[in-house]
Amino acid sequence: MVCLLSSLTEAQIDGGQLSREKSVTLDEVTIKGAHIVQKVDGLWIYPTTQQIATSPNGYSLLAKLTLPHIRVDETANSLTALTNLGTVQVRINDIIASREDLLTLDMQGIEHIEFIDNPGVRYGKDIAYVINIKMKKPVSGYVIGTQLTNALTAVNGSESLYGKVNHGRSEFALSYTLDYYNNKGQSYDEHATYQLENGDLVAMHRQSRDMQSKDLSHNAQLTYSLSDSSYVLQAKVSESTNIQPQRSDAMMMMNGSPYEDCSSLRTCSPALDLYYHQDFLRHQSLTANVVGTFIKTRGETQNNEGSAYKYTTDGKTWSLWGEAFYENRLKPFTLSGGVQYSQRHSHNVYQGDSHAINEMRTSGIYLFSQLKGHLGKLSYMAGIGASCRFYRQGETHNNFWLFRPKLTASYPLTNQLKVKYDFEVSQHVSQIALVSDVSIKQNAMETILGNPAIRPNRVTSHQLSLSYSTPQFTSELQGYFRLNTHCNMEKYIRNEGHFFQTQTNDDNECNFFYIDSYNQWDVIPEKLAATIYGGIYRFFNFGEDYTHTYTSFNGGCSLQAYLGKWSLGAYADNGWNFMEGEHRGHQAPAWYFTCNYQVNEMLTLSLYAQHPFSRNPLTSKTEVVSRYVQKEVSRHNRDYGNMVTFKLSYRLNRGRKYHDIQRTINHSDRETDILQSKK
Repeated sequence: MVCLLSSLTEAQIDGGQLSREKSVTLDEVTIKGAHIVQKVDGLWIYPTTQQIATSPNGYSLLAKLTLPHIRVDETANSLTALTNLGTVQVRINDIIASREDLLTLDMQGIEHIEFIDNPGVRYGKDIAYVINIKMKKPVSGYVIGTQLTNALTAVNGSESLYGKVNHGRSEFALSYTLDYYNNKGQSYDEHATYQLENGDLVAMHRQSRDMQSKDLSHNAQLTYSLSDSSYVLQAKVSESTNIQPQRSDAMMMMNGSPYEDCSSLRTCSPALDLYYHQDFLRHQSLTANVVGTFIKTRGETQNNEGSAYKYTTDGKTWSLWGEAFYENRLKPFTLSGGVQYSQRHSHNVYQGDSHAINEMRTSGIYLFSQLKGHLGKLSYMAGIGASCRFYRQGETHNNFWLFRPKLTASYPLTNQLKVKYDFEVSQHVSQIALVSDVSIKQNAMETILGNPAIRPNRVTSHQLSLSYSTPQFTSELQGYFRLNTHCNMEKYIRNEGHFFQTQTNDDNECNFFYIDSYNQWDVIPEKLAATIYGGIYRFFNFGEDYTHTYTSFNGGCSLQAYLGKWSLGAYADNGWNFMEGEHRGHQAPAWYFTCNYQVNEMLTLSLYAQHPFSRNPLTSKTEVVSRYVQKEVSRHNRDYGNMVTFKLSYRLNRGRKYHDIQRTINHSDRETDILQSKK
């Protein structure tokens, strides 16, 4: 905080938060209000004392911040981007963080949070938002804790234990998390119509009312770090085991005829992460990070619609990822650049009714450089990157090169009003499983067919935003346009009464634009905050032999109240409605209430009510609008209706003192590359 705001006097800083009475222009930043610093690539947020004190972990704190376009599920410990721009990447001191890192986050060591809504050229593919939590470095003492989360109305829980010990320049950290659920109230309903070669239509109704899915996972990680004011050396060993003995066990009905649909899956994934950061000459730094991951997968799937169909999978995946990054903090700009390298090898064996031995090798190298600074009132970030991806599977192999420019410019029209423009060219890489040379029966009429010829595609985006800020009110109006050329899109192939669902590049285009508004109001400063957002989205899909368009509204709202040791919250959104290829997707809406009570500095009790006043809420809905296949699929789950979850969080600190910034690491691989039935 001191290095960021060194030109401010102590009278302007109160407990790590900025004074509400001041509006200060400091180089490229404009400080608007109590705890928000506007940057060229997003916002810096300084959480209030109440927000930190009533948050048992990182997910709880992020939920209270109500970040734009981000849904935080505190019971599932998950973050979802409510746009079609990509995923949410969470970092702690600039390094990718795991779920366990957020669950064991040292809340008292939080310095500030950077919300980056247009990530620079350094960040990986398909990253829409980056949340970077800046932490102070603990130099002494220890912390041990536990978080016990259990649904009171269903079999659904997460139990975690953790401990950290600091002595001088060293820190040892250990954590273990057990997650489990047993959902018995799932239902599936599908209406499908197939057009045969002779023009006849075949209608089918598939349904099940008593589906069951189980899941048990163990996650452990051990971390050691050695650091002082100029360097950090850290090593992390992690292991994750996931067991799905009956991921989807159901007696299905197809036009009144019963058939069995079930599957099981077990994965084991150890990973080693090595990280080194060195500061030198006061304003320069060098970072190196290497991650190795191994994934072993065994599964079994059975779908007996029409005839018996059963197969097993046995997969092994090895991956290596590395990055070297240099930064030079000059005046009035910062110059940075680096290189990333990745190598991946998958060996998957399918046996039974689907028989194949699938080997895939991919590698990639990415060079990038970025300039970030200001010219008077104009703040800018200009970057350039060049990537090359190599791919081989059997006799199929290809290379894909891409030139990746990026430009962001921000200019304050007044002290409260700012305009910002962002332009970027990036690449989209399909899931590895979709390019595997394997076919999987979906049902009696459909088969999923992998396509090894799929290539990455170029993505071009433009974004223009206008933001207005006062000490108690923040509003942003944003327009966005994305152009996807030669993109990977769905295609149905008809052959003798059977339909093959595959993916192709061809001359496809998948474009969309939206206009939305995000508004946050401190109704009563540090006591009551309200947020409302929403926008109109328009999608254009041009396939080889079809054109589909779709318009949707996506929005939500929230309230947060802080009443001493109590914090109360309410949140609702209508999900995410979009169209891609020949699929219209409807992410389920969410609404819930939260209540946290801080018994003392060590103990916090929390209660969550999800989907109240709904006995059987929708979990997802999909529509297929192909000229050969029309489908409407909906899924519900009674266990999620009127769901009440209780969480107990206990944390014991002794002798904790803080100094500099500590970095934690996590970049382990999780993609198994196995093509599966999409039931």
